[in-house]
Order: sequence, then C-alpha cells, then structure tokens
Amino acid sequence: MDFYKANEKRYDDMIYRRCGRSGIRLPAISLGLWHNFGSVDVFNHFIQIAHTAFDNGITHFDLANNYGPVYGSAEENFGRILKKGLGHYRDELIISSKAGYDMWQGPYGNWGSRKYLMASLDQSLKRMGLEYVDIFYSHRPDPRTPIEETMGALVDIVRQGKALYVGISNYDDVQARAALAVLKEHKVKCLIHQPKYSMFERWVEPKLLPLLEEEGVGVIAFSPLAQGLLTNRYLQGIPEDSRAAKSTGFLQLNQVTEEVIAKVRRLNEVAIGREQTLAEMALAWLLKDDRVTSVLIGASSVAQLEDNLKALKNLSFSEEELNTIEGILA
Repeated sequence: MDFYKANEKRYDDMIYRRCGRSGIRLPAISLGLWHNFGSVDVFNHFIQIAHTAFDNGITHFDLANNYGPVYGSAEENFGRILKKGLGHYRDELIISSKAGYDMWQGPYGNWGSRKYLMASLDQSLKRMGLEYVDIFYSHRPDPRTPIEETMGALVDIVRQGKALYVGISNYDDVQARAALAVLKEHKVKCLIHQPKYSMFERWVEPKLLPLLEEEGVGVIAFSPLAQGLLTNRYLQGIPEDSRAAKSTGFLQLNQVTEEVIAKVRRLNEVAIGREQTLAEMALAWLLKDDRVTSVLIGASSVAQLEDNLKALKNLSFSEEELNTIEGILA
C-alpha cells in the first residue's frame, strides 16, 4: 500500500463534542480496535478501515493492552498503521489504551496494581511506537487493590508524560466517585469514563451519568450496538456466522432469546420510520444525550464503518419516537 495521505476534507462532516469540562473535543463516533485488528485479521483490510475512519473525521482510536487476538497484537498492528502514514498526523489524533484485564502470566499481569499499570503502559507504548498516549484508562476497578494505589499510578503516569489524560472504565457510580476523589486530591483531572451502554444495557442512567455530569467527566459508550444485536443481523434469527452462534465471545446464544429478537424487530420498524438502519438509530439514540461525548464502534469492513457514520445525519428524536422506544425496551 502506498504511503497514506489523508482526505483534505476530513473535518467537514464530523460532529465534535466537548469531553466533560475539558479542552478536548472528541468525534461523536470513535473507532475501537477491540475486534478486527488482531494477529488473526488481515492487515490490508484493517488499515483501510483505519484510513477511512480518519478520512471521515474520526480522530479517536481506542485500544487496550490485550486487544487482539493475540494479546497485544491490536496495538502492534496500530503501530504498523501509524508507520504507514497515519502517524504523520499524530498531533491530530487521540490515541487511548487501557490496562486492568489479564495480559500476562503471574500476579503482576492483571487488575489494578501500580506495578501492572505502569509496566503495561510501557509495553503498550513500545508496541505502538509512541512516546505517549493521549488517554490511559484503568480498565476496571480492582476490589483487592486500594483505589489510592490504582489512581496514584494514573497520576504519576500523567506526571511522567506517558499520558496526557487519564480515564476509568467499567466503574459503577460508587467506585467512580471514590476514584474521582483521589484524582482530584492529586489535582489530576479524570477526562473520561468508558462504560458499557446501549439500548439494551442502561445501568449507567440512574446514578453514573448524573455523577459524571456533576464532576465534568466525559462519557464514551462501548458496545453501543449490544455486540451486534442492535443491527439488522438478527432480524431473521441467528446467522451461522454471527457472534451469538460462536461458542466463545461476549454475545452468547442464551442472550438472543425470542423476546429479544421481537424487540429488535420492533425497534427496526421505528428506525425505518426515521429512514435509518437499526444500527444508525441505536447510535443516534445514545448521542441524543449531551452527556455522552462519543460512541465507540467496531468495524469489520469499510462499508460497515461508513454505514455507522450515517447515524450523524439524524440525531434528533420526536417525543412520540422516544415514547415508542421506551415502550419497546420496557
């Protein structure tokens, strides 16, 4: 592939939203490398996805230490993408990584100790060929490590210049409040929280979203399409090549019940009335809330990425549409 040169009109159509009370604006749609960028995937395929994303104004690329498979390979491949030309635009990019889930063997390759977080970030920077990441997350709370240790490591990571901002992911409101208090004590701002949030996963709404708004922390929703459930793939049942049909993975067969499929079909009817696909509407439904800075999508093809970007053309909902959706989801 020839050396990459970005689309000169890449910022024309993207919507950028303020990340909490910070100077950072993120694209309303960000690209996650959780799937499709690992060692088992085709480089020429996913480099085209990355280039298409940036060509359409997606400036935020989200990774973690163990994204792949194999662990670490998504970061290695993203480093290759940067070397092929995307790195020329480093100052236009927000690159994030995380540590908190299992990465290597032994007691220091998991959870939230200072040892693990600092070692993991050093490895991530080496894999990607970077001097710093823009955002580094504690990927999940650690019930056995004091929050002061985990957040203290994030504080020192910022002070060492290895990350410009820090974030947390998968923390509930009680855990988030404790983490934010420690960071505030050290005068390091928590830029962003990354929770699992979709039409089918709404645990953040009662307490977490109000807390983050109060504290001025941005929100980026992962799995906004419920692992593909909120797309047209399951309208006629479970396809043989779908995630739900596989024995491993985060969407299991017992989650795709007849009741769920019935809801998906009814939601799809609402989407058709809005002249959107179900996936477009599901993304727009999250972005209707100003507290949500960005939604984090995965993409297995350029066409899928381009389809999801169409969600930005209609982010408004009538009261009738919202009431209908609530009735379906109830």
